[in-house]
Amino acid sequence: MLASMTESLARRERAALCDLALEVGADAPTLCEGWTASDLVAHLLVRERNPVASLGNVLESMAPRAESAMAKQQAEGYDAMVATLRTPPAPLRILPFVDRIMNGFEYLVHHEDLRRGVDGWQPRSLDPADVDALWSQLSRGASFFGRKLPGPTVLRRRDTGATAVVRKGADPVTISGEVLELVLFLFGRSATVGLEFDGPEAAVAAVREADLGA
Repeated sequence: MLASMTESLARRERAALCDLALEVGADAPTLCEGWTASDLVAHLLVRERNPVASLGNVLESMAPRAESAMAKQQAEGYDAMVATLRTPPAPLRILPFVDRIMNGFEYLVHHEDLRRGVDGWQPRSLDPADVDALWSQLSRGASFFGRKLPGPTVLRRRDTGATAVVRKGADPVTISGEVLELVLFLFGRSATVGLEFDGPEAAVAAVREADLGA
């Protein structure tokens, strides 16, 4: 356990996602609408190894290029894709701090996309050190991660009571919960557990219904 904890959360979540991907198989559903496990693995490979095509994730005009690149990856076969994904590309191995910044949330969220896409999933508890690291990154970047929220919003970490302002303004909606669930909510995942929303009724409804897909 001690040896594994010396690796970054990004590396450990990558490994766990790959293990689960092989366990559930290529056709397993995910929380990403319309995507199977195979689609998810292909997306991650394109994101890391084909930066031009990966612009299709944010630019509609480039979407066909991203889809084509994903299809090319999938033509290699599912097990081969997972094997490739398991080892970060050379720049991320040489610059592990870039991997931590670039992939901490990415692999955490997509691991949960795969875990929670299958019936019978249960929420998991992260190591306290990982929770603290996630909260630090989430609170520093709260305004970016919550840029699609419709109004003033505050996050509240249930275990410590610490808060982070996502969008400033009067009468904010306060979202309280475990750090992992707060991350998943801001990344637009609906399969969250234990979140509480406090604030003006109309504002709470707007936050709950906002399209935060990321």
